[in-house]
Amino acid sequence: MGSGLLGVLFGDPFAAMNTIGLVAFALVGSTKAIREEFDVFGVAVVGLAMAFAGGATRDLLVTRVPLALQSSLEIGLGLFGVGLAIGLSTFVSSVDTHPVTLVADAIGLAAFATTGAIVATEATVSAFGVVAIATINAVGGGAFADILLDRAPFILFTDFYASCAVLGGTAYWAATAVGTTGSVAAALCAIVTVGTRLVAVTYDWQLPTVRDEQYVSK
Repeated sequence: MGSGLLGVLFGDPFAAMNTIGLVAFALVGSTKAIREEFDVFGVAVVGLAMAFAGGATRDLLVTRVPLALQSSLEIGLGLFGVGLAIGLSTFVSSVDTHPVTLVADAIGLAAFATTGAIVATEATVSAFGVVAIATINAVGGGAFADILLDRAPFILFTDFYASCAVLGGTAYWAATAVGTTGSVAAALCAIVTVGTRLVAVTYDWQLPTVRDEQYVSK
């Protein structure tokens, strides 16, 4: 636990982004469960699932034990995010659509896209692998949380969401390919991901559906 905190304090990009992502996504996942009127245990389960599922999938893809099973700090950060969501819900209605939650979602998406890109690069996978693992890390938790909520995963619909992680992961790979440091690449990935997501929310960006294209062609 101490080593993880020291990593954040001394500027380890992975430790910093992982900390931010865990808290942010646990908060966002919990607000989804609060909206569905889950009990406190259910809220915690959905919140922790959103915080950990993407990272656990990432770790399994690079054949290592998921970090959530290695450090009590990981669980503590997730529970802290759950607590923040419960606290926020006592002050505002529709907590899942509150600006704080929407910004936290964008920040969590950026943080986990970055951690995924870092881990994939350290595992020496291909350029496609870096982008794929960054995206899986970023959106896997939300997809799993939606399954627990008995609905189709949000990332499969028209909202411009997973695409932001794809762009961020691509920016990370491109930065490392031209020889920039890991810290610079991590910052670029986070900025691209959170920036595009916030713009997408602000201007209601949507990806076209097949039916949209068929309608236009007619």
